[in-house]
Amino acid sequence: MEIKGLTVDYGEGAGAVHAVDNVDITLHRAETLGLAGESGSGKSTLAHAVTRLLRPPGRITGGQVLYHRRAKDGGPVPPPVDVLAMNPAELRAFRWEEIAIVFQSAMNALNPVHNVAAQIADTLRAHRPGITREQCRERAAHLLTTVGVPAARMKAYPHELSGGMRQRVMIAMALALDPDVLVLDEPTTALDVVVQREVLAELVRLREEFGFAVLFITHDLSLLLEVADRVAIMYAGRLVESAPAQAVYHEPEHPYTRGLVGSFPPLRGPRRELTGIGGSPPDLRSLPPGCAFSPRCGHAFDRCRRDIPLLRVPPAAPERLVACHLDDPDGGSDAT
Repeated sequence: MEIKGLTVDYGEGAGAVHAVDNVDITLHRAETLGLAGESGSGKSTLAHAVTRLLRPPGRITGGQVLYHRRAKDGGPVPPPVDVLAMNPAELRAFRWEEIAIVFQSAMNALNPVHNVAAQIADTLRAHRPGITREQCRERAAHLLTTVGVPAARMKAYPHELSGGMRQRVMIAMALALDPDVLVLDEPTTALDVVVQREVLAELVRLREEFGFAVLFITHDLSLLLEVADRVAIMYAGRLVESAPAQAVYHEPEHPYTRGLVGSFPPLRGPRRELTGIGGSPPDLRSLPPGCAFSPRCGHAFDRCRRDIPLLRVPPAAPERLVACHLDDPDGGSDAT
């Protein structure tokens, strides 16, 4: 899936807030791509835009989301389709069949007045009109067992399940039709660390078993370094760095990425002081001129406060993209 120049606004006219601003991201087949950043950086808005689930006043005002389908039965590879150009019928067929989303709060995403089996069956019947009641029951039992929930809990209602089990039910529903892409919008936010670890381990196992690609969205960079192949960092609606996960941890390039890495303690190796990031994320209604991170950056110089840095490949690191004037050979630096 290729996200090209995606722009999402809240509101219209001069008062519009650019929640996602000209973002380019590529998700490769069977890859786990992590998307990290502080609250308000545009991560969830991007996920809802990609799946066409934005609610007013959110509006997609630019860009493309190109989805590359697999070849069927040895035939030619079909051309990519733009998700943003799909009509309602095409979009309904696309969701769950080829892309599915696991929302941030399972308690709010699940219907409180229907049991688990009924909610999984709804998805199956919507896309498989000829499926029987018995087939729905068997598929629901298989899906729940696959994600580590006993099939005996099929008749349970959401309030009768623990937070971890509700999140697993959401994952089971997302996998009901074997999609190629799974979008995880902070799926472990409300869970304690033990259950969080169990859910992450289950997700890694499922990806290895079924081969789907994952767009994993979270504000916790330490999680992504364990499960992601690549990590993309967002700040104030823009992409500021993209690189292999281990490169982000060991050699972060952007000052914001360095601040995120320095905000959590290492589980192994020598102790180090946590540096964190001073200040607060900017108000998207009145972004500072130039680089949005410059007021919080200890390396900022005049050009940072004047020009918006472009996302580019730094000379010494061809495997990553960085939007920072510090590594721009053509811009120079008067930093002190």
